[in-house]
Amino acid sequence: MLGLSLLSIVATAAAVWGSYRFVASEFPDVALLKTQYPVVLYRKPARGEEAEPPTIKLSRMRPSHWVSSTEVSKSAVGAIIVSEDWAFYQHKGYDANQIKKAIEEDIEERRFARGASTITQQVVRNVFLDKDKNLWRKLKELLLAIQLEEVVSKRKILDVYLNIAEWGEGIFGIGAASQHYFGKHPSELTAREGAFLAMLLPSPKRYSQSFRAKKLTTYARDTMESILDKMTQAHYLTPEEKIQEVARPLSWEKDLEYQYPTSELSPDVELPSNSAL
Repeated sequence: MLGLSLLSIVATAAAVWGSYRFVASEFPDVALLKTQYPVVLYRKPARGEEAEPPTIKLSRMRPSHWVSSTEVSKSAVGAIIVSEDWAFYQHKGYDANQIKKAIEEDIEERRFARGASTITQQVVRNVFLDKDKNLWRKLKELLLAIQLEEVVSKRKILDVYLNIAEWGEGIFGIGAASQHYFGKHPSELTAREGAFLAMLLPSPKRYSQSFRAKKLTTYARDTMESILDKMTQAHYLTPEEKIQEVARPLSWEKDLEYQYPTSELSPDVELPSNSAL
């Protein structure tokens, strides 16, 4: 009887330990983001070498390149939020409406066609999880996002997102992106520049072709105008400011002939002169 009791105790302890190890490995402690900062590690591949995916480590020290969301222009922050996660300040880590639409689209196309991840979910995935597209990872992402919203402020979540997001080959964080594309600090970004950065986010290496060609593609131009429309709806811009921003070329654009027809402008709207470019 004593032997059986000892075996039972050992078996129970082993089961508890195994469960603990499983939970710890599958569900990391997202509360670490309260006091630590994610740092993206990326090694630029040599010529002819295939690039390795970046990795993220957590640091107790604030990185020198870290840019708080309060140091980014409100227009740029607004462009990114309306593009990536309109309901960011209202939801608890997930957007039920977007999840419903994603499920319907995935079933229709019989594949993971739509992500529907909130900014919080993207932070969880990039910092704590692997990138495999499967139901188990999506479930973990959802549960951890809910937990993250309970222990970490919206501001810190947004800070993390802005500082680990990829905006091009080896370009991580809005500070590096702002310097690379516009040669300025994020606090100086205009609404249209913010819309350009937001346009890049789904596929930065692909969509940055506009910057390489120094001319916006039709997709880039239409997407940026759609983002500016959303910013107007969300009251980040007035209708007059939106018209001004659509007509304002980016500093590196070669093709400046697409500006809004004057017939569509309010007589009170003042456009930037070409001499100022």
